[in-house]
Amino acid sequence: MVGKVFSNVASNYDLMNDFMSGGLHRLWKDRLVSKLSPFPGMKHLDVAGGTGDVAFRILESVNSIKRRALQDPLNDDLQEETRIYVCDINPNMLDVGKNRALEKGLGEDKSLVWVQGDAEALSFEDNSMDGYTIAFGIRNVTHIEKVLSEAYRVLKRGGRFLCLELSHVDIPVFKELYDFYSFSVIPRLGEIVAGDRESYQYLVESIRRFPPQEKFASMIADAGFQKVEYENLVGGVVAIHSGLKI
Repeated sequence: MVGKVFSNVASNYDLMNDFMSGGLHRLWKDRLVSKLSPFPGMKHLDVAGGTGDVAFRILESVNSIKRRALQDPLNDDLQEETRIYVCDINPNMLDVGKNRALEKGLGEDKSLVWVQGDAEALSFEDNSMDGYTIAFGIRNVTHIEKVLSEAYRVLKRGGRFLCLELSHVDIPVFKELYDFYSFSVIPRLGEIVAGDRESYQYLVESIRRFPPQEKFASMIADAGFQKVEYENLVGGVVAIHSGLKI
């Protein structure tokens, strides 16, 4: 069912994100990447990142560091090839990302690797990644615990886990306004802009089923991560959770 939803919304996914968040999702993703602190030569896994939004930001951050750095031929960090793996279970979402890469002139960039895969059963080796991000994806999986366990497995020691997800608002008046917007406005927007009310109704309902911030933080810790913390944005409309593999 979830696969069908994302096949339906793939072509309008980024446009609808702009409509639903008033463009704020771009700032939230910027914040996510700033917390990651990308570096040249890193091996990074972005899960449920089919459209490339997060991966492109990470690559731009890495390239910015390279441009600013002195071109020292002895600097192994700059010489080593960066690899950003974009993993998504849905081929339609990956196709959108690949097309966007072409539009950005990144179609031949070997730093970007597109992989169809399941977040609950990743094909990557143990201790192989410097970083792991998942943005607006983990609430759509069947078993959150399996996803967190897999994230822990593929990360190297010292590797960072970062999750950007729509979350829970606790401020009473704001919560009422947010609930009205979520259940009355967003499905209607989906119907008008994308011709698909049902998929966006599901997306809203999936937010309410996702664990609250503290509960999700404890799940991350249970998976083995340390220094687990989270940051609420826009009063808890979204939250960025992070953890470290030590």
